[in-house]
Amino acid sequence: MGQPRPARNQSAWWRSAVIYQVYVRSFADGDGDGTGDLAGVRARLPYLAELGVDALWFNPWYRSPMADGGYDVADYRSIDPAFGTLAEAEKLIAEARELGIRTLVDIVPNHVSDQHPWFQAALAGGPERELFHFRPGRGEHGELPPNDWPSQFAGSSEPVWTRLPDGDWYLHLFTPEQPDLNWEHPAVRQEHEEILRFWFERGVAGVRIDSAALLAKDPDLPDYVEGRDPNPYVDRDELHDIYRSWRSVADAYDGIFVGEVWLPDSERFARYLRPDELHTAFNFSFLSCPWDAGRLRTSIDETLAEHAPVGAPATWVLCNHDVTRTVTRYGRTDTGFDFTAKAFGTPTDLALGNRRARAAALLSLALPGSVYVYQGEELGLPEVELPLDSIQDPMHFRSGGTDPGRDGCRVPLPWDAEAPYAGFGGDPWLPQPAGWSDHAADRQSEDPASMLSLYRAALRVRRTEPGFGDGPLSWLAADEGVLAFARTDGLLCVVNLADGPVGLPEHSELLLGSSPLDADGLLPPDTAVWLRA
Repeated sequence: MGQPRPARNQSAWWRSAVIYQVYVRSFADGDGDGTGDLAGVRARLPYLAELGVDALWFNPWYRSPMADGGYDVADYRSIDPAFGTLAEAEKLIAEARELGIRTLVDIVPNHVSDQHPWFQAALAGGPERELFHFRPGRGEHGELPPNDWPSQFAGSSEPVWTRLPDGDWYLHLFTPEQPDLNWEHPAVRQEHEEILRFWFERGVAGVRIDSAALLAKDPDLPDYVEGRDPNPYVDRDELHDIYRSWRSVADAYDGIFVGEVWLPDSERFARYLRPDELHTAFNFSFLSCPWDAGRLRTSIDETLAEHAPVGAPATWVLCNHDVTRTVTRYGRTDTGFDFTAKAFGTPTDLALGNRRARAAALLSLALPGSVYVYQGEELGLPEVELPLDSIQDPMHFRSGGTDPGRDGCRVPLPWDAEAPYAGFGGDPWLPQPAGWSDHAADRQSEDPASMLSLYRAALRVRRTEPGFGDGPLSWLAADEGVLAFARTDGLLCVVNLADGPVGLPEHSELLLGSSPLDADGLLPPDTAVWLRA
């Protein structure tokens, strides 16, 4: 299956790790039914080891009706049959670890599936209703929802309350198939701590926490008022007691947490990263930042500054399973990302986007902290605009059909250019567009100028150069539109976002470039290099 790679900084591996996000449904199909599965991932472990990643983060692989891509969990202690079995998951965790690759699983504590045994018992009128947010309606006959909270799906005007035949309403910040849990109830807290222990016992190294700032709700469930402090359901102080309790569980297994925390207030964001709470949190400022030198530098500075007081490492990511793929986003007039701005038919220059995505890869991998790479980014995959009758994402439907949804970044991966369905397996659950085989991993493996070859080279340098990863960063004097900074051990990174070529600082060695230098040794636009001073 391959040879294990020496790991760096074992005691705090997560501070400098490169973590690869696996969206199982679209990664590789081992049994030929058109849906990615654990057998497919196990077969591709040598590829991931050769890529050079330190860990795999799996989106939810639990039993689920898939109303929201698996983020509607019916049973945390079993694998969805479409993906395989618990025994296969245990083999995958162990086999990856033999290759020096750790595993992180996804926990969705804000809600469960409406098929979860607790909610089914609640629907039957049992005491399990106390585990959720059931309320009578307002109005003369209870015909109005208990409050006016907005949906967490961007652009959706759908209500977050659903009424049952008995007249009661239940809360769901996302889809009706995802009822929110009541975190004031001790049974909810106890169950999730047991779930954490269940997966740590099976060898996972860490947990990614979905919608980590949404769990706690104001028990009075007041109407939503823009700017209300405290917010009735976002970033409430009660959350920190929950995560301190979780941290004690993780510490017993030497496990780590990464939280999905979207907060504009840097001071409140940093609270989640105190030494007795979460280890890391996703950096959405960098992910959504436009391809602009000034704004990227501001995002980097602010990210490092908000992590510094609590001594936590930053995380860097260009794309994930919810976000427009990097090659496409950087090839558009608006190179930032905003859920509310997504639209069909947006013009894109993929050649320009590819060039910028290559440079952005070297930028992100040179920054202090850990890096997340979404599957397919190392292949330079573009966003796919799917036929309307192929879209499955509820975000599309809850927007009334105006939002393209998130399926465009979830199209199954191309592995073998000459095989049916580009080597994914069976007829994919989302259609692959024409020309998808051009991005196939086998074809890119043979091309030293491919995106895959660039990622492999970058991860190899990052692993062998102790100056990369966690540690200090110092900005260097540079022309307008250029980002230039030094890491330790004489390592430099220069990224040219200006309109014309620029000179390089004095250096003794060119370690890696996202594109070739000009004939006269200048750094072309939309190009990044790693240098040794």
